Amino acid sequence: MPDLTLRQIRYFSALSETLQYQRAARLLGISQPSLSLQIAALEETLGTRLIERRRTGLILTPEGREIAEQSRRILREVEALKLLARPMQTDMSGTLRLGSTPTIGPYLMPRVLRRVHGEYPDLKLIIRDGAPQDLAEELAGGHHDVILTQLPVRHDELRTMPLFREELRLAVSQGHRLADRTVVQNNDLSDETLLSLGPAYQLHRQVADICATSGATRNEAFEGTSLDALRQMVSLGMGVTLLPALYIRSEVAQPDPDVETIRFRPALHRLIGLAWRATSGNPPAFVRLADIIRDVARKEFPETVIPMPQ
Repeated sequence: MPDLTLRQIRYFSALSETLQYQRAARLLGISQPSLSLQIAALEETLGTRLIERRRTGLILTPEGREIAEQSRRILREVEALKLLARPMQTDMSGTLRLGSTPTIGPYLMPRVLRRVHGEYPDLKLIIRDGAPQDLAEELAGGHHDVILTQLPVRHDELRTMPLFREELRLAVSQGHRLADRTVVQNNDLSDETLLSLGPAYQLHRQVADICATSGATRNEAFEGTSLDALRQMVSLGMGVTLLPALYIRSEVAQPDPDVETIRFRPALHRLIGLAWRATSGNPPAFVRLADIIRDVARKEFPETVIPMPQ
């Protein structure tokens, strides 16, 4: 009988979470045929079917469900074992895989990277963007070491650390009835149509909350995939939206902006933080990275962020 391998366990765990060969292969960074071969080899080793193909997609067999849960436990224990010997437990060296939501990372991480590379040249940061919901699943599955995302993260296996609160502002088109206002309140939006990102983003929930309290209508026919897409829709007069202050500073604050941004009263914010697997413990490298991000935000964006206590 062939030996059971950790690779097979990792591959099956990814497939059991996604129930899609194509998506699991993409997460693992391998080809779909390679994944299929490893899953077939695992089924042969265990002597049982783990996956069934139905017209509606893949489902786990009863044995597959049990083995999927056991596989996740094994991978958590393996990750904890690796962390015990990882140099970053005591110093900032080695490789750190960081996932980042595209509504935060591009506007903050270049400054953080400059600081990290200057202070810790032996630390290599590998950064990958993704939607917050996907990042949390990928983190729990071991594809990232830590993620930078909007909080809260609702996942029992993850630990979070708040870093700062970032202001959100209303974006309207040039010539909009509110374009000349310096501040707005919820009741100013009662006749507006709000655009939002998809439900994988916490900003989706915040737009829905504003609609519920202000009487505004959320455009359910369109959900943006990026802040740039939302801004362009707003500039065309197709609705209004919420934009984070770091994005506004990077992409909107220019001599001839295509949209106007307006502060809320009382101010509206989102909470930004780090998350990592609870089984990782509290590695000093994660805590130090949190300190650096918090300090960069405080020093370089003092007018738009409020650092959280350490």
